[in-house]
Amino acid sequence: MAGCDRPATVAFQGDGKATYLFGDIEPSDTEALVAFARLYKTSANGWTRCDERPAALATKTLARVPALNSLTSIDGEIAP
Repeated sequence: MAGCDRPATVAFQGDGKATYLFGDIEPSDTEALVAFARLYKTSANGWTRCDERPAALATKTLARVPALNSLTSIDGEIAP
């Protein structure tokens, strides 16, 4: 995992949205995390451009994982 060796990690995840993982978070990053939370909340699918994200998080982005919109069972049927 990308965050295992980081002193503090923060993840943002929402239904139908991409997941973000930030690492090496320090107390001084609080405002940047709040700003990103507001941006993430208003995003329909969670995707944000790097120039939209707070500059303080630019070097702290560990992962951006696409949303899993539906689950498929082993037999190929869409799971509820």
